[in-house]
Amino acid sequence: MKLNRRTFLGTTVAASATLAAPMVLGDGHGKPRVVVIGGGAGGATAARYIAKDSKGAVDVTLIEPTRTYYTCFFSNLYLGGFKEMNDLGHSYGGLAASGVNVVHDWAVGVDRDTKTVTLAGGAQIKYDKLILSPGIDFVDMSVPGWDVTTQNAMPHAYKAGSQTELLKAQLMAMPEGGVFAMVAPPNPYRCPPGPYERISMVAHYLKNNNPTAKIIVADPKPKFSKMGLFQEGWANHYEGMVDWIGEDFGGGNVSVDASAMTVTIDGEETKVDVCNVIPAMKAGRIADIAGVTDGNWAPVNAADMSTKADPDVYVLGDASQQGDMPKSGFSANSQAKVCANAVRGALTGSKVFPAKFSNTCWSLIAADDGVKVGATYEATPDKIAKVDGFISQTGESADVRKATYQESEGWYSGITADMLG
Repeated sequence: MKLNRRTFLGTTVAASATLAAPMVLGDGHGKPRVVVIGGGAGGATAARYIAKDSKGAVDVTLIEPTRTYYTCFFSNLYLGGFKEMNDLGHSYGGLAASGVNVVHDWAVGVDRDTKTVTLAGGAQIKYDKLILSPGIDFVDMSVPGWDVTTQNAMPHAYKAGSQTELLKAQLMAMPEGGVFAMVAPPNPYRCPPGPYERISMVAHYLKNNNPTAKIIVADPKPKFSKMGLFQEGWANHYEGMVDWIGEDFGGGNVSVDASAMTVTIDGEETKVDVCNVIPAMKAGRIADIAGVTDGNWAPVNAADMSTKADPDVYVLGDASQQGDMPKSGFSANSQAKVCANAVRGALTGSKVFPAKFSNTCWSLIAADDGVKVGATYEATPDKIAKVDGFISQTGESADVRKATYQESEGWYSGITADMLG
């Protein structure tokens, strides 16, 4: 089925069918209260669906510090010149209009005993159910020589916004014939195809603006998502420009020096002009503060995304340790609908449907050369388990690749409307 905004919204709305809430299970303080921390693909979707489907029976508060949400998905297309930053930015106004109380502040504390969230501004918000969707943070010193104090010199650009703009500015300022280096992350990490789509988009920009430039990728992994598709694309579109150094050739033995702008790979130091360091990742800090992580990620129950540590706390998207689903925007959106249905059922007695999940990750390699990978999943007692999957094939026609890219554009339009109204 060709996916566009209409079909994406139609299938996802049907999957979380709205039912009238037959009763409200409060505790004497009025409406049951849901607090959602994090306004990305997971949190915004969960907040919107609970508010919409409960028809006002549940009080929903979303806590999100930023007033404009910039999608990490599609941000690589900005680097390649296919999108502007304004194309990636979205307001929370539609979410507020749908009945969600949007609070722009940082959540800095969670007391699970008193069911209270504390904000940086000093306010405290009570909850009956708490949904955490904080995305990622980085593991300190996972790349020797790099931490957040050096991110201006060597941007990660794995949280969209100012870092994305900074990396693009550095790319544009590269000298003729210069060197762009990427330090790729170890598994697991946000958006498995993301670093390699980024390499494709950087190569696309350089081919058109700085064709003698070189790209070095130091990768601690022996293989990566859609590897054959990306390597085919690099050979077809950017021959001789990309040098991928995997685990077998020392790609995991890397350090950087931000002040000297050098990258050392397996003992060999290289001077570079731009260095995109994507460190090892873990759940956003508020999940750790809430005490629901194993130190890195938050283990959850597949049936409803509730944490193993607390049945009244749920974790969505990148921060969760859930099984077979990749850490993607599509995954977070899919998990959010399952969670929203379960939370609404627990608080109002409405019907809870069996958990089903899906994901597709699209990547752009060059103009109109799009590829994808995806799967469907089900909840088992142990994890979210993959049922079946699909992937683009090497050697596909230009028409197929163009249609795949157009499908991704339809999905982007659909998911942002589904998240934010």
